Amino acid sequence: MRFTRALSAAVVLLGLAAAPAAADSSPSASPSQDGDAPTTAGTSFRTATEFEQGQAATANGAAGDYLYWSFPADAGQRPTVRATVKLPETHAAQTWRVDVYDGLRRRQACQWGAQARTADAGTSSVELACVLRTVRAWTEPWANDPLPGTYYVRLTAVNVPTSDLGVPVSTEVRVDSKDIGGAAAVDGSLAEPLVPGIAVTSGADQGDEDEKGAVLSAIEPEDGWSSGWWSDRWVWSGIGAVLAALAGIGGYALTRGSGRPSRVPPGA
Repeated sequence: MRFTRALSAAVVLLGLAAAPAAADSSPSASPSQDGDAPTTAGTSFRTATEFEQGQAATANGAAGDYLYWSFPADAGQRPTVRATVKLPETHAAQTWRVDVYDGLRRRQACQWGAQARTADAGTSSVELACVLRTVRAWTEPWANDPLPGTYYVRLTAVNVPTSDLGVPVSTEVRVDSKDIGGAAAVDGSLAEPLVPGIAVTSGADQGDEDEKGAVLSAIEPEDGWSSGWWSDRWVWSGIGAVLAALAGIGGYALTRGSGRPSRVPPGA
């Protein structure tokens, strides 16, 4: 009976622990706030237009231009960058490409998605997508893993015919992330996220207040950097501990026998 009660209690605990685990696996992007979304794009890394995940950033440009945006991504997130380019009615074949760079301006490879597409003559629009690898809280210095901080999106047309250079286009870029949770947890973290101006901010905290105006970027996740320290990794660790305890109790119940042996010798 004791073993049955312990097993029932463990089942209840497992059910309660699984609930937050399911919640952690939901997408982490905030709802779109189109009213605050930017309507312009930068022309370089330093002038990249900042926008939050979940927003649809738009901009007008021309074939042959380099358009830049930037957004924040924290540890445990797997960002998906989507770009749409609307072309004029008359144009030659154009190949559009979207590239994503991390806070160190290292180009990040896409796990999957149509990173480059060719719009044939007469095509009204072209859609691009790039699903990045999961952002890690820490990595080896020699590795090229994505790290928490600012990410840059560059949208441009490559090998544009001379007749189409300067042709007006309208673009839209959107980023959404899926929270991977404990599956991406690592034993370590960066001292500071890879955000432009973070070193200037740290120095200004100990120096003159006027120096704080040199900060280049003010975007960060809605709940702050590395806010997702809680993940389903803790839940599954607790589940493993409960299962190990139940296995120990079950093994003891099966091997302890019927009690102490009788002291009366056989045949007495």
